[in-house]
Amino acid sequence: MKLAVVGGGSTYTPELIDGFARLRDTLPVSELVLIDPAEERLELVGALARRIFARQDHPGKITTTSDLDAGAAGADAVLLQLRIGGQAARLRDETWPLECGCVGQETTGAGGLAKALRTVPVVLDIAERVRRASPDAWIIDFTNPVGIVTRALLGAGHRAVGLCNVAIGLQRKFAALLGVDPSGIHLDHVGLNHLTWELGVRKGGPDGEDLLPGLLAEHGGAVAADLRLPRAVLDRLGVVPSYYLRYFYAHDEVVRELGSKPSRAAEVAAMERELLALYADPALDEKPALLAERGGAFYSEAAVDLAAALLGDGSGASPVQVVNTRNAGTLPFLPDDAVIEVQARVDGAGGPDGPGPVPLAVPRLDPLYAGLIAHVTAYEDLALDAALRGGRERVFRALLAHPLVGQFDLAEGLTDRLLAHNREYLAWA
Repeated sequence: MKLAVVGGGSTYTPELIDGFARLRDTLPVSELVLIDPAEERLELVGALARRIFARQDHPGKITTTSDLDAGAAGADAVLLQLRIGGQAARLRDETWPLECGCVGQETTGAGGLAKALRTVPVVLDIAERVRRASPDAWIIDFTNPVGIVTRALLGAGHRAVGLCNVAIGLQRKFAALLGVDPSGIHLDHVGLNHLTWELGVRKGGPDGEDLLPGLLAEHGGAVAADLRLPRAVLDRLGVVPSYYLRYFYAHDEVVRELGSKPSRAAEVAAMERELLALYADPALDEKPALLAERGGAFYSEAAVDLAAALLGDGSGASPVQVVNTRNAGTLPFLPDDAVIEVQARVDGAGGPDGPGPVPLAVPRLDPLYAGLIAHVTAYEDLALDAALRGGRERVFRALLAHPLVGQFDLAEGLTDRLLAHNREYLAWA
């Protein structure tokens, strides 16, 4: 089995390599290609990746290249983990929205739109080249904003699935609090990427006993502290929102916080410099502890499970996984071609539209959640249109539609700032 990782020079990559090494019985990788235009950084990461494989006696071969077409040739799956503009662009995404009193964040709000505009055209070009190099390859997208990027890929006819680590992180957290193995916890996980709620925490599977009421009663304080939301919010909702919902439920408080401390981008940039220095040590042959602070926890386990289910006979992978995939009637208040993040059956059989994830049935959603999902989906429609066709007016319309903006003057000011900070990445601008 051959896998390729676009963005293989990322400081995330050793997390992924560690998962491939530890879980080789689930996903037997014979060849792994790390692809990245940043050759010096790629060689550092690639050398560490080989040492991690060697330490764990993994027989697979790891190669590095800056040639996308050669690296993707013959691949069974291609993982996308790229950041157009690097941490410098992220820093801008987190900064200029604050000038208008809006959340500055790389995947949510105006900063998230900027990232989508930079990213979608590049990802579609990569995907088209992957299709030519390996027509049957699956594309597993971890590149944010995952929902919009996955919708662009599916709209262009690619064999693509979006992946996020929010659900697996919550699953591991809940399992630890309950004192059970994570494999015994099934989440009723519903929404859009970075806009999800856990409506149930079930024992053993989709039809198992719902442990959520007891979890909140006994451990609600710990869960709320992780989400940085008041315990009372969880008690009143009776569900667990993802930590990204704090940008909606406590927007003004978050804006004040962000304006009073260094940006996350600055923290990550400093961390990346330290990580790359560690990776350069020829004695290092495991992922360093510092990597856990970088983000992306449990990404490797989620990626291995998804790739194994898509590519194998399913015997070594979880039959039900949280993915970003086409709605196809799952949430009846959304268009069929919207991309949602839900539990889905993932195996070689697929559904009526061919192989790939098949979403599990979702109970009727409370309007409190359905309304926000529908609102953000409408924004994502307009964001994708702006990313595909360009134009200042399309950018403005997407911002005006976003529930964290929604005012004419705000949308005008944010549009001007977005274009000023991203002109070099937007061919139409």
